[in-house]
Parts: sequence; C-alpha cells; structure tokens
Amino acid sequence: VQLVESGGGLVQAGDSMRLSCAASGSIFKINAMGWFRQVPGKQREMVAMLALVGSRGSNYADAVKGRFTISRDGDKHTTFLQMNNLNSDDTAMYYCVAQGNRLKRDVWGQGTQVTVSS
Repeated sequence: VQLVESGGGLVQAGDSMRLSCAASGSIFKINAMGWFRQVPGKQREMVAMLALVGSRGSNYADAVKGRFTISRDGDKHTTFLQMNNLNSDDTAMYYCVAQGNRLKRDVWGQGTQVTVSS
C-alpha cells in the first residue's frame, strides 16, 4: 500500500483547507484511513479516522470536532480532510494513515505541512 497526500500550505486563522490522501497498491487490505498530525517535540496525535468497512464510521479528536470533517471519494480509497475555521493550534505536519488487520503495519504518507497564521 502506498499513500499520496495533497493539500496543505499556509492559510490565515479562520480559513479553510482540504487535504487529500489517495491509496494505491493492495488497497483491499485497508480497513480504515485517517489523519494524524505532529508538531516538533510532541507525539503524533490522531486527528480523524474513517472506517472503510463495517459500521464504525468516523471519529475525531476533541480539538477538531465540529471543525474538521473526514470523508471518502465513493468506493475509492481516497480520503479527504476538510478543515474549517483553522487556528494556530492546527499548525502541524499532517500525515495520512492506512490501517488494516491484513497490513503488516500501519502505512503512513509522507506528510504535508499545514501552517495557520494568526
């Protein structure tokens, strides 16, 4: 499985941005996709996850509930993270992740930087 992210960049506080993550390869092994973020000196933290199979749906970090929405492109293994009302605390490197019990380990994208100026 390979993940390619797009989106990211510099925005002002209050702006919106959308990140995309396209999976390729053995996508049948993927059960869930989502986004984590990390700032220097801190642990990577979950932002949003979306189950691609089953009925678990999506879940969000408390810090982004009501502002971020994770979705997928129909039956494709492409996920989107719509981020609204961004603030400086959202500044981080954002990583796409794919999970599945048939994957040897979680698969990570290369990361995309999101910077929110106040």
